[in-house]
Amino acid sequence: MKEKVVLAYSGGLDTTAIIPWLKEHFDYEVICCCIDCGQGSELDGLEERAKLSGASKLYIEDLVDDFCDNYIIPCVQAGAVYENKYLLGTSMARPAIAKRLVEIARKEGASAICHGATGKGNDQIRFELGIKALAPDLKIIAPWRMTDIWTMQSREDEIEYCKQHGIHLPFSADSSYSRDRNLWHISHEGLELEDPASEPNYDHLLVLGVTPEKAPDEAEYVTMTFEKGIPVSVNGEKMKVSDIIRKLNELGGKHGIGIVDIVENRVVGMKSRGVYETPGGTILMEAHQQLEELVLDRATMETKKDMGNKMAQIVYEGKWFTPLREAVQAFVESTQQYVTGEVKFKLYKGNIIKAGTTSPYSLYSESLASFTTGELYDHHDADGFITLFGLPLKVRAMKMAEAGK
Repeated sequence: MKEKVVLAYSGGLDTTAIIPWLKEHFDYEVICCCIDCGQGSELDGLEERAKLSGASKLYIEDLVDDFCDNYIIPCVQAGAVYENKYLLGTSMARPAIAKRLVEIARKEGASAICHGATGKGNDQIRFELGIKALAPDLKIIAPWRMTDIWTMQSREDEIEYCKQHGIHLPFSADSSYSRDRNLWHISHEGLELEDPASEPNYDHLLVLGVTPEKAPDEAEYVTMTFEKGIPVSVNGEKMKVSDIIRKLNELGGKHGIGIVDIVENRVVGMKSRGVYETPGGTILMEAHQQLEELVLDRATMETKKDMGNKMAQIVYEGKWFTPLREAVQAFVESTQQYVTGEVKFKLYKGNIIKAGTTSPYSLYSESLASFTTGELYDHHDADGFITLFGLPLKVRAMKMAEAGK
């Protein structure tokens, strides 16, 4: 009886070519597993394609709600943004995918898991750290790193390899962007983006929305409500998180929200340039942050910002299934108890503009914040406070003056 391998299958040319390659070089029974994290029409026709390519079985696993509830929301609550711009769209999905690959491997009694990530990217790390943490006994096969037996170096090579193995599929060798899509975002790499000096060809590139220049000339008001840091409604309509993200994607795409051009530092040590479209995610992160401004005290906000940066690094580096991620997430969840209320804003040509925030747990006191103040604040108290608060500065200046003499 042949050993089984579970292949993380997207249906694209790379993973299609991997099916006959695994059978030829390892004599495995290949079980394909396509994880649906919200990539839409990319899933059409996959079963026929996988079978034609030599797979014995194809799983299509709907992880959209799991992805939203258990991976996206913890990162939104943490305010996890990598290098100030990247909202972790690909990074958050990888541990969810790795977990389900392991579950399918266990169900099928497979001895190995194979992925099609390249040897230069972050995804190989994210997939493999997830698999190692959940199933240390399973073998991991990464064809693009096995250059002694994986000799294909281009789309043309892969198309020719498939033809040689009787697989005639509608793939072309035309150059196009390298993309990764899920419900949260779509990323674009390649072509003119490989030169940081080149402006992105947005008319050719964008999928989820338009540039701010092409957005409507009229602003659109949006209201959102949150309960304990979790979004529960948009414009008065209660929805589950995945549907909220879908609705925000529609609104954000229409108004040119969430387009980011970034040169980021990959885990493997190189810089890479990409354009990310995260229309709904950008709105959700901003709305959540606006509500937190009202209800979190200063010290908690400061520490939470550090934890958000740490969470972003953890997720970007593929370390989801670690005690550190659990500890950071536990801290973040403790801060969300009172992040409840309504956020109103307007969308206009790439901008998210505040239009009012309310919460029953708001720490904002109008009487304290106004110039007249009230009984809780006596202006004279500031004298002693500033004297003590500035004491280290005054002492240092005095000592420096003495030393100068």
